[in-house]
Amino acid sequence: MDRKTFRNWAHRAADWSADYLEHVHEKPVRAQTKPGEIAAKLPATPPEFGDDMEQIIQDVDRLLMPGMTHWQHPRFFAYFPANSSPPSVIAEYLTATMAAQCMLWQTSPAATELETHVLAWLRQMIGLPDDFQAVIQDSASSATLAAILTAREQALSFRGNNDGLADHPAVRVYCSAQAHSSIDKAIWIAGIGQKNLVKIETYPDNGMNAAALEHAIEADRANGTYPAAVIATVGSTSIGAMDDLRTIGEVAQRQGLYFHIDAAWAGSALICEEYRHLIDGVDLADSFVFNPHKWLLTNFDCTAHFVKDPKALVQTLGIQPDYLKTQGAAGYNYSEWSIPLGRRFRALKLWFVIRSYGVSALRQIIRNHISMAESLASWIDAHPHFELTTRPSLSLFTFRYAPKGESDLDELNAKLVQAINDDGRIYLTQTRYQNDYVIRFSVGQLYTADRDIELAWNVIQELAGAITAAP
Repeated sequence: MDRKTFRNWAHRAADWSADYLEHVHEKPVRAQTKPGEIAAKLPATPPEFGDDMEQIIQDVDRLLMPGMTHWQHPRFFAYFPANSSPPSVIAEYLTATMAAQCMLWQTSPAATELETHVLAWLRQMIGLPDDFQAVIQDSASSATLAAILTAREQALSFRGNNDGLADHPAVRVYCSAQAHSSIDKAIWIAGIGQKNLVKIETYPDNGMNAAALEHAIEADRANGTYPAAVIATVGSTSIGAMDDLRTIGEVAQRQGLYFHIDAAWAGSALICEEYRHLIDGVDLADSFVFNPHKWLLTNFDCTAHFVKDPKALVQTLGIQPDYLKTQGAAGYNYSEWSIPLGRRFRALKLWFVIRSYGVSALRQIIRNHISMAESLASWIDAHPHFELTTRPSLSLFTFRYAPKGESDLDELNAKLVQAINDDGRIYLTQTRYQNDYVIRFSVGQLYTADRDIELAWNVIQELAGAITAAP
């Protein structure tokens, strides 16, 4: 493709993007295709000679779009948001065009220095103490893995990477039963093992029981294992559970354990000062993570990983063969702060978002989403055939359909979720709470408006009634 043709198709791609966002609300939220349906329409072998771009774009619309679930749809209420925004998309165009490999300061000084600067903005925006420094990771899963590896190395006096784990007593990590499954996966990858992840019971408010945590740590130490880290959660994926960071952090500090906080979704809400109480005790943390790519209008992938002691992180993950050594370079080599060597210029899109919207507008978007969730939760709570199973935690709550006389509410609600998602007007997911099958409702998509919340409630009632009316 020559430059003139590229210019033409770059404009066409921009038009396609604008048209997509303008009309995405007209599409079913979740893909309505059957497994294998898309693959069956694709050629079995690659083309020997290049296809015309016109045909390729047509095939995107004809073959692929029917199989896309539309995460930027205003009635996407499943999982958590994976938000985008026009300024972020434009920044991604520029990033893709430059295609810079930002692994070292000298491979793109502007990328490294902007990353440092924009994360300092972000630290101010969410109210973290000044002694945190940060790096952009691809996901909270990677940031949590980096934290667990660092905690493992600290517990083993930084001998684990060299000796392997077989020469040392078992390392133990502690979290709440409400914590994200990424912690389990990090334990596997770190070689610690599932049996050494201790899931602590919760209080009635679903926060980690600090007394039970301290008892477990002391018992494990008495048994000859190495307690290494405590991982607290601010806004669990299942129901939005919140751990009491100060009491848990004080336990970690007394016991000499690394303290990591996972605020992947809820962290964005901290730009609103009225929610800063949720991180009281963050000053005790060794690391803190949240995802601007969830609820802060920034395209995936963009995770902010804040650390108190970058030296410990670099000592755990940094490696510098001769071919990566640089002469006379200043500043950070952020590849030593993360698991992959290769790094994209992720800071650009976050910079575009913050500059384009300003913190005030971003705060209002968060507040609007929380208000929408609270409104719908109140409607559900007032309805005689529905029950609110967990009240809104920021913009997430759970509920279930519970008409009188129904004996198997789990089966009934599973049917309701399937009917809703097959219908296509809205998209919801499920979880379990106190061993009951419940339905999650999460508000956070940029384009969601009050009318979408009202439509969602109408769809839920309509399809619930149809299920119970069916013979």
